[in-house]
Amino acid sequence: MTHRKDPHPMPAVNAADLAPTTYAWEIQARGLTVRVGRNRTAVDGLDLSLGTGVHGLLGPNGAGKTTLIRALATVLRPAAGTLELLGQSVGGPGGHRALRRRIGYLPQEFGYYKRFTVREFVEYMAWLKEVPEADIPAAVQRAVERVGLADRADHRMKTLSGGMVRRVGIAQAIVNDPAVLLLDEPTVGLDPTQRLRLRELLQELGMDTCVVVSTHLVEDVAAACTDVVLFADGRLVFQGTPDQLAAAGGPGHEGDSPLERGYSALLNDPGRQRGNW
Repeated sequence: MTHRKDPHPMPAVNAADLAPTTYAWEIQARGLTVRVGRNRTAVDGLDLSLGTGVHGLLGPNGAGKTTLIRALATVLRPAAGTLELLGQSVGGPGGHRALRRRIGYLPQEFGYYKRFTVREFVEYMAWLKEVPEADIPAAVQRAVERVGLADRADHRMKTLSGGMVRRVGIAQAIVNDPAVLLLDEPTVGLDPTQRLRLRELLQELGMDTCVVVSTHLVEDVAAACTDVVLFADGRLVFQGTPDQLAAAGGPGHEGDSPLERGYSALLNDPGRQRGNW
């Protein structure tokens, strides 16, 4: 018995292709308010949607960037409004253990055991993030290689320079292949060559990850980010591409580059005080 070949065969699909989409954005905030202490509002009624890509969170010192990053990392609870990460509500009843397995987070300052080697520390963080035990060795090796520390993997943390410690912090943030990666001032302590390598890594990660990079260095945003979020006084000032940020400024504004002049123009425009953004 012969079988006629179908001239239009169905394409092969896997389970991931058939899985329903459960969220429109990896990060979605509506009217988000986050307080620090009893009286200070650090994030004030924020509306923000972020998907796959590298998003630069820019703003002056004291703008509320770190507080926002900590809220996105589920370290701080919203005081008002809503925040969803990967389709899951943050701040509602129940814990966020499952959600945190899918988040990578590098705070401005992170604690570590000085007597641990680089490998031991990243392994420990992988264990805390509940990476399957059988997968940990390969995951750690890959993370350490991606930050350029393979030759230091068996050196103790206390022997590393400040820039190397920062790179270990990035390694622990990516060891679980997170769907949302939050980096607070990741370039602090890095030399120019290391910053270039980090930018390349961010671009690579942003192809299939929602990456949020908090920084006050405009040039880092220009080189690595597909999207810019300008934040000041706890509020969203601007969201758009680096080219759109550059176009907001002109020769009369402060700055050594078009991006810096756009940044200055938006922060100093009197309309910002009236909420006309």
